[in-house]
Amino acid sequence: MKERLVRFMTGRNGHDELNRFLLVLDLLFLLLSAIFREGSGRIFWPLAVVFLIITYFRMFSRDLVRRGEENARYLQLLSRINGSFRLSREKWSQRKDYKFFVCPECKTTLRVPKGRGKIKIVCRKCGHSFTGKS
Repeated sequence: MKERLVRFMTGRNGHDELNRFLLVLDLLFLLLSAIFREGSGRIFWPLAVVFLIITYFRMFSRDLVRRGEENARYLQLLSRINGSFRLSREKWSQRKDYKFFVCPECKTTLRVPKGRGKIKIVCRKCGHSFTGKS
């Protein structure tokens, strides 16, 4: 039986990060549909079914290139979101020693030591210079 399943799944997408997210979302909608059975809560059950169908479609798909691109876009979005939280956490932990500025040209976050007075700040990414008080 296990060999038949392995043969069936050969050449198919299988389970990736986007599918894991869709399954968690599906479980959330199933839970919400169980909690809110009346009124506006009735929308959660069809949403759970739709996300389950999408998950199984992606899992059994043989179009590995397209499913890989979808997963890469999801991972890129996830990385962007995690990066913004990481930057906020780093800013908070370094707030006593450094002051943070945003370059007006390229919007890069720059860090300068506190207590230096009025200084000229040069962006390492684009080379734009501006003044700021540390």
